Amino acid sequence: MKKAIIFFTIYFCLSSYSISQVKYFIYFNDKGALPQTALLKTSAKYIGATKQLTSRCIERRKKVMGEDFITYEDIPLEETYIKGIEALGIKIIHKLKWFNAVTAYLTEKEILELQKFSFVKKVVPVKILSFFNDSMEKQEIKDSIGESITNQSYERLKKNYRSNYGPSFAQYNLSDIPAVHDLGINGQGVIIGILDSGFRWKDNKALMNLHVIAEYDFVQGDSVTANQSGDIDGQDNHGTGVFSILAGYDLDNIIGPAYGSTFILAKTENIASETHIEEDNYAAALEWMENMGVDITTSSLGYSIFDPGESSYSYSDMNGNTTIVTKAANLAFQRGVVTFDAAGNEGGTKWHYITAPADAYKILAVGAVTPEGQKANFSSFGPTYDGRIKPELVAQGTSVYHAISGGGYTFGSGTSYSCPIAAGIAAMLLSTFPYLSNEQVRQTLIQTASNYSTPNNEIGFGIVSALRAVTFPNLSFENNIYTVHKIFVDSNGIQPQSVKIMYMANDGVVKEDICTFDGKMKYNFNFPSYNNGEKINFSFSYKNNKGILIYEPSEGSFKFTYGNLSVEKTDEVITTEPIPQTFLLSQNYPNPFNGKTAIEFSLPNNSYVEIIVYNVLGQEIKKLFSGVVRQGKNIVYWDGKTDSNNFTASGVYFYCLKSDNTFIAKKMMYLK
Repeated sequence: MKKAIIFFTIYFCLSSYSISQVKYFIYFNDKGALPQTALLKTSAKYIGATKQLTSRCIERRKKVMGEDFITYEDIPLEETYIKGIEALGIKIIHKLKWFNAVTAYLTEKEILELQKFSFVKKVVPVKILSFFNDSMEKQEIKDSIGESITNQSYERLKKNYRSNYGPSFAQYNLSDIPAVHDLGINGQGVIIGILDSGFRWKDNKALMNLHVIAEYDFVQGDSVTANQSGDIDGQDNHGTGVFSILAGYDLDNIIGPAYGSTFILAKTENIASETHIEEDNYAAALEWMENMGVDITTSSLGYSIFDPGESSYSYSDMNGNTTIVTKAANLAFQRGVVTFDAAGNEGGTKWHYITAPADAYKILAVGAVTPEGQKANFSSFGPTYDGRIKPELVAQGTSVYHAISGGGYTFGSGTSYSCPIAAGIAAMLLSTFPYLSNEQVRQTLIQTASNYSTPNNEIGFGIVSALRAVTFPNLSFENNIYTVHKIFVDSNGIQPQSVKIMYMANDGVVKEDICTFDGKMKYNFNFPSYNNGEKINFSFSYKNNKGILIYEPSEGSFKFTYGNLSVEKTDEVITTEPIPQTFLLSQNYPNPFNGKTAIEFSLPNNSYVEIIVYNVLGQEIKKLFSGVVRQGKNIVYWDGKTDSNNFTASGVYFYCLKSDNTFIAKKMMYLK
């Protein structure tokens, strides 16, 4: 067994039990009734299944499952089967209704006795999974900043935001989290479940004021997730660090993305004597969280290669539907939960692939990058055995600042530390738009990641961005109306009455309308009724408080298929204006002017341009705009002020359009 710092390892320790005593899954043939009977809404079993779910869970399930939110997996285990097993003197550890199974430590004699029961389908050993042994490092705070920016520019960047993130700023700023916190978004109203090694949160300054509604120790079977008798020293260190990265709040030290959320904590990993989590702990914890109404789950576990002689999964099992933990993640997603898992820390080893449950179909596997945005060499990568891209997302996973269970802070590296950053951003998105389904959250995070147009198996779709996620348009469907929702962020402010939407259906007719404003930060538009399957393209425009006309997206448009809630960005452009063949610069109006004048220009394609005002001596007076502008007509305004924000003198001025191969100038008169 190889063991290296940063990379997680796997052990199979039987020191606590005799060789004859191993944990097994005991699978049943049925649940005391066949599906067609058990799923009748008037049956006792169906009613019993419903009673095990909180109202919050049912509400979340209905988003994706409709009224048929109970499946056969949700039907409780048949009690007569449980009693039959217990009558043999066998102590049941976990009851797993999703898998129609229980787990227990068994002798060979007990296995033979169980196999005589007609209701027992099979008895299978529980596999053991590895714990991500991410590194903790003592280092100077400046190491977390990254070499791509100077200390001076770093300090200046931090002052752009309202709160002081202390040494944690770089890890969050890489994913635009401070900018979204400044919008008042912190994950409020979202329930997040964390599966890890333990959590010493009640006396930790960064965590003690967070809203934890439930916690359970699936290793020792009690409600204590901090270290207790039977745990080795430091057992709860890893989970405490992950929790702090996700949601810690301690000004001047750490401000996690989802500090306003509510939390459910599951201690699933036993690291005593370098042992590790077992499949059933994870499956039981995930089932428990889902039933309680969790919106998001995040975990940092997986497995590598098992000890010689022990049954092991292989790369061919990384197919999205083999391991118990992967199946559990799939079932949670089918019920509306947004699921995350760390990709793994074996990128530099013989087994360099992602590990279960990161191979699950819809789980968001999160890899690690450096503060400069480069892939961390230890970060595991894909593809899955069936060819899917993994990881989907990456976040900073080296030099990540986090709390430690004994108090204080340190730096650490590992995908365990990048994963909670991404999960926290999902909470920010769902908090802003609570009607979103888990599929919409997943697609939004992927589409707004930095590498979406050229995904690969090193960093997936790229670095996750909180700002791009919350400002990406999304759809809701209520009362047979599709409504698009959009947040705009402009440092110069926005004129609410100027926000418009242009849209076009299959008939090719471009329509323009005004978006409604909710008085806070969201703009909405109700689409007219179309036939299901029609493709709808749309884009937005608005004027900022400087009078500059802005288009979103600056290139292309957004699109969705009527009857579907998935929004995508496309290269297709829609416009109500004719596209010119060359660059055009119109005469300003009014002219002469003494208040504000409008300058129109039109482009044949998306281009980088500058609009600059000069005096008659050729001296620059004001740069009105510089950046990429979409094809078609655009407008900027000038109020007679200079670059230093002082009013210039009355007289003749020239305004110029500059591009790579274009320079056009016109004259105007300013009367002060």
